[in-house]
Amino acid sequence: MARPVKEAAVAELTEDFKSANATYLTEYRGLTVTSMKELRRSLGSDTKYSVVKNTLTKIAAKNAGVDISDDLLVGPSALAFIKGDPIDAARNLKNFQKENPLLVVKGGIYEGKFVTTAEIMQLADLESREVLLAKLAGAMKGSLAKAARIFDALRIKMEAGAPVASAPAAVVEAPAAPAVEEAAPAAEAVAEVTEEVVAVSEPSSNDAVAEVPVQDANTSETPAE
Repeated sequence: MARPVKEAAVAELTEDFKSANATYLTEYRGLTVTSMKELRRSLGSDTKYSVVKNTLTKIAAKNAGVDISDDLLVGPSALAFIKGDPIDAARNLKNFQKENPLLVVKGGIYEGKFVTTAEIMQLADLESREVLLAKLAGAMKGSLAKAARIFDALRIKMEAGAPVASAPAAVVEAPAAPAVEEAAPAAEAVAEVTEEVVAVSEPSSNDAVAEVPVQDANTSETPAE
């Protein structure tokens, strides 16, 4: 392979590693061309399934910051670059492998970390993102419907026990009591002030006696003729 061709292949593989949501490494030894086409079809349009050269794959993985053991890069290898849901792709691989035992899943990259064959099979047993979202939407819809029924029941109860028209009158008359209570201290204060004014303006009996002048005994007698 010419150098420019190798460089272009490495650049393409590097970009595939970087843009994929997950990458599954397989060995396709013994699979027919027809079986390979069926595998690509089962993986869906969001997955790029490519036969690769191990040496170029190793270089591209290193350039993309992906760690793949050299022990896995042996024999005829093909990479499944997953652009869609990695769980769906793992399930499709597992289902295809049941009917085509010659397909070997050697490992892969998921969420930036290397995963073993057993871990990929565990991913295949999980529910897909779409299924989980559908279940979540169903649960939320049920909760909203339940809440709506509760609010409707509360509204009916409130309407059935609505207060009569005369009720506001009691509310209007209620503030009158504090006004009377506040007026009482004011009246007492006025009374106290009035008593003090009266006490000052009216002299006591003792003061009145003290102010009466005492007549001289001599002056009370008439002069002698």
